[in-house]
Amino acid sequence: MKITVIFPLLLLVCSGCTDQNKQIAKQQPCPQDINAVLREMTATLTQQKFEMRLLQRENKEHAAKLEQQETELKKQETELKKQETEVDKLKQQLKVGQVAFSASLLATGSGHVGPFPRHTTLIFKHVPTNIGKAYNPHTGIFTAPVRGAYHFEWYIGTHGGAQPSGAVLVKNSEHIFIAWEHQPSHYGSSANGVTLLLEVGDVVFLRLWVNTKVFDNSNHHTTFSGHLLFTM
Repeated sequence: MKITVIFPLLLLVCSGCTDQNKQIAKQQPCPQDINAVLREMTATLTQQKFEMRLLQRENKEHAAKLEQQETELKKQETELKKQETEVDKLKQQLKVGQVAFSASLLATGSGHVGPFPRHTTLIFKHVPTNIGKAYNPHTGIFTAPVRGAYHFEWYIGTHGGAQPSGAVLVKNSEHIFIAWEHQPSHYGSSANGVTLLLEVGDVVFLRLWVNTKVFDNSNHHTTFSGHLLFTM
């Protein structure tokens, strides 16, 4: 009777042990599952590394393109500034390229100027035209505002007598051409003209020749004129 009771108990204990071992086996993953997870993680990491390198390459290419665009933009800005400078120069040349003046010796009245014991600058005070303001009616000096070819003309005259009339055109300090007239009686006149290449700042004026005289009145016999032909 005791043996019959113990045997079922042993079966029950063995059965409990078997169920516990199965649960433990289920809780512990097998090596095959671990390897599968590692392979999956490795593949994922490899893919991420590849995508990262691809992004880095795209970023470098984008940065290079951006730098190229910035360089091109700077070139365009430089070219634009250069063109603006050229336009400003052309505008300035066009503005200063309008140069012309005409003047006569006396502003009012009539009379002679000279003779003097030395060459004397003639100051033409009656100025009906002075485009560009290159001629100074206070000094009698024309100053070239732009490099170019200029043409000048001057007319002088006086009544006959002991003194002749003579006026020389001067470029800076160089005597260029002279107009000269001398007759014993009546009124006599002379004229001359010249075309000169002038640099910016060159000056041109007329000097009364030593011991000569010129006459002027409201009819404006003695005159000095000039204008720019073209720039160079």
